[in-house]
Amino acid sequence: MLDLKTVRNSNGEIAYIETPLMGNDLLGTPKLNKGCAFTREERDMFHLVGLLPHQIETIEQQVARMHAQFHEHKTNIGKNIYLNVLHDYNETLFYKLVSQHLEEMLPIIYTPTIGEAVERFSLEHRKTRGYYISYPDRDQIEKILENRLPSEVDVIVVTDGEAILGIGDQGIGGINISSAKLMVYTLCGGINPHRVMPIQLDVGTNNQQLLADPMYLGWRHERMSGQAYDDFIDTFVQAVKKKLPNAFLHWEDIGRDNSRNILSRYRNELCTFNDDMQGTGVVTLSCILAGAEASGIPLPEHRVVILGAGTAGVGIADQICDAMQRHGLSAEQARSRIWLLDRTGLLTESSELLHFQKPYAKSSQDINNWSLRDSHQIELYEVVRHVKPTILIGCSTAAGAFSEEIVKTMAAHVKHPLIFPLSNPTEKAEATPEDLLVWTNGNALIATGSPFADALFQDRHIRIAQSNNAFAFPGIGLGAIAVRAKHLSDDMLWEATQALTRCSPIMLDKSAPLLPKLSEAKAVCQQVALAVAKQARKEGLAQIDDKIDVETAIRRVIWEPKYYPYRKI
Repeated sequence: MLDLKTVRNSNGEIAYIETPLMGNDLLGTPKLNKGCAFTREERDMFHLVGLLPHQIETIEQQVARMHAQFHEHKTNIGKNIYLNVLHDYNETLFYKLVSQHLEEMLPIIYTPTIGEAVERFSLEHRKTRGYYISYPDRDQIEKILENRLPSEVDVIVVTDGEAILGIGDQGIGGINISSAKLMVYTLCGGINPHRVMPIQLDVGTNNQQLLADPMYLGWRHERMSGQAYDDFIDTFVQAVKKKLPNAFLHWEDIGRDNSRNILSRYRNELCTFNDDMQGTGVVTLSCILAGAEASGIPLPEHRVVILGAGTAGVGIADQICDAMQRHGLSAEQARSRIWLLDRTGLLTESSELLHFQKPYAKSSQDINNWSLRDSHQIELYEVVRHVKPTILIGCSTAAGAFSEEIVKTMAAHVKHPLIFPLSNPTEKAEATPEDLLVWTNGNALIATGSPFADALFQDRHIRIAQSNNAFAFPGIGLGAIAVRAKHLSDDMLWEATQALTRCSPIMLDKSAPLLPKLSEAKAVCQQVALAVAKQARKEGLAQIDDKIDVETAIRRVIWEPKYYPYRKI
């Protein structure tokens, strides 16, 4: 446990922190270390005299030095390592630095650079971070949770490392994803980093390169599956419910065969969330709603083609389907306006389908009048040619899949096509924004999954919206935590979507991007949190006193990166 006591004044603000740690023990505790910002009084009190340089600095001076050091690193992975080392010895300074340079540094600690960090986990391992629950230790899960550092936990981000970004099964390296997600929770949602847990469920790996790597730190075994995997997950969830009943449980990069099963099984047992399905769906749907407003085409009249029918693609389809029903369509009518493709082409009733793909499979009657090159594998060009979509979304990790021919075919039938190449990392994107603008004569409304520089089109620099889940999950988590929501309902997600849509710059200027700048993510997430918290209370899912207004509840849990005075226990 972190041995400290927070003392608050009559206004509920932190007055000072008490700790028994002294000397190098205090300097070696990243959640408490202030480096050269320790005052003279604190240096005397905690036996730090001589352990630090003479000069006493402010946190702003420290940030300036760290920013200069950051730029000494020439590669993104080098910058990622530098920031993580800083996080490992002074968390407060890390969050202060990154929060002041969010647009510059979020792509370094999160997508797309995090993909390379995950791949290099065993090679770059320096300091243990997070919690590792390996399949051989499945009988000790409660004990592992009891070994946690924070006594109170608000957010758990858990992965099994099977479906990391666009790079697949990375085994135990997934812990870097869990840690990075929690950093974003703090940076964009204000979640207290002293009250979070990153967890890696180590159930083996099917990545033969990792299994053959002598440096690999995970359990050297083929990935567990079937009933054994399900039982392991259930043991974990029941332990969380018992030991941490108020935690917001966030699932990340779970394989597509398991993601939906886990969410469906446990979403009514505790407050839980799958970012690949629900977070991606919220942000993408927000882009669609804003784009529909700008294009002048009502949502129920749009035709949607999604390349990639895995966890993210079907999750997006589900959110669109739900939204169309809220706009008056039946479920059948909504699904009839959505076409999904995977590696084998358009999903049809004759395809080999996973259970969650079946609602979107097209019948032979749906494509009966199509003139096709190959009726057994209906590829993207054929779908676009016949469907004439108004919205084209990529979750395929198939670089360049949105070809000039496909995009021009689409643009011939709609003035402002909504085109979202969402695949991560950057080199996996289905198209580049500059190409999309050229091929559509500047008319495309674009959102990308990875960050892209401003696109140059006809001597104009155009900012490209990044459909980054950082606009959604930190706010969703913050709202749920603030009111101690029992569950995360579909209506809470819908309110999150609407709140994010209202923040879209294009709602005020039809030539503006679909989403705000990343530097505005914290303000956006607070609007999302407010909407989620209000809806939780409306549905009777909030567990805080009705006398506490939700704005106050949210303010009470928001953490800011600043130093507080210390006193000895």
